[in-house]
Order: sequence, then structure tokens, then C-alpha cells
Amino acid sequence: MKVKRKTVDAVQILKRRVAEDRELREIYEEEKVNYQAALAIRKAREAAGLTQAELAKKVGTTQSAISRLEDADYEGHTIKMLERIAEVLKRRVVISLRPASARAA
Repeated sequence: MKVKRKTVDAVQILKRRVAEDRELREIYEEEKVNYQAALAIRKAREAAGLTQAELAKKVGTTQSAISRLEDADYEGHTIKMLERIAEVLKRRVVISLRPASARAA
């Protein structure tokens, strides 16, 4: 008879807990959006071959503002700033509202 081992994979544990706890799921989804926005800005900047300071100058802001935008913990993303960055990087902002699922992905 097979013995069921306890999961020690942190990602699997988090997914299980998120699926079971509505409040935790809401927090997870909010943080996921912040992470995705920060990552998208950084990847686009790097693909354009720009430093944070160079992008900041083109956008009309400071290097520290770009640094904050690329930080997944930053919650002050605004559509206007994302549009300014996208314009400089020859990109476009795409926002999607999708049905909430019962399970976090």
C-alpha cells in the first residue's frame, strides 16, 4: 500500500491554501496583478535597451519612480503612467477584465 507523503513544495502549498481561503485568494490576485505590471514594465524597458534613468528621462519622471514601478510591492501603478511608458517603448497598454474563477491560477 502506498503511503501518501505530505507536500513540502511551497508553491503547491500556497496554491492549495489560496484555493481554500477566499480572503487569501483576493490578496494573492491583487499581488499577482502588481507583479505582472512591474514585470511587464521591466521586460519592455530591457527589450528597448534602456536603463531606468534613460526611460525616466524620456517619460519625464525620475529614475526612482521607474524603480518603484518595477517593484512588485509597489501599488501605485496608474494607467496614465503606464500609457506614457508604453508610448516611449513603442508598446500599448492592454487591460483585460476576466471572469473570476473558483480556483487561483
